[in-house]
Amino acid sequence: MSSDLEKKFIDVFKENQRIVHKICRIYTNNSEDHEDLFQEITIQLWKSYAGFRGESKFSTWMYQVALNTAMTLSKKTKKHQFQQVDINVSSLKIKEESYEDDGYKLKEMYQHIYSLSNIEKALIMMYLDNKPFKEIGDILGITEGNARVKMNRAKNNLKSKINAK
Repeated sequence: MSSDLEKKFIDVFKENQRIVHKICRIYTNNSEDHEDLFQEITIQLWKSYAGFRGESKFSTWMYQVALNTAMTLSKKTKKHQFQQVDINVSSLKIKEESYEDDGYKLKEMYQHIYSLSNIEKALIMMYLDNKPFKEIGDILGITEGNARVKMNRAKNNLKSKINAK
């Protein structure tokens, strides 16, 4: 890929990398797996970037690729041992920003979210990011109405987990 394309990718990735961190946070339960998933998602985004046609916002496309990567890898292994790939992410010169928060309530919330199904994790995360149901549906490949129904179920499931504590 051209260096122009690489520069564009790096710039837009840096602006939106918190999306990847959020996805990593809800699909992994330790920092090592978080780093592995972050790298794998970055690689998948880079490999797919040449095909990004700009028909949707970059952040919407990024959510879609990142969620698909996380859900696929989550299905492949319960231990979240991610495949090694031959692409060196550091060659893309992307500085990973730390995404840590020591707040007890936030950690507790992430533990509850982590216990949800893959699709419910994605729904709750996008809901917390104030994504409109239309965009949530587009990202997940479902209708807006179906996104609303699934969201209500996910919220109820999360509430029951929190209240069961």
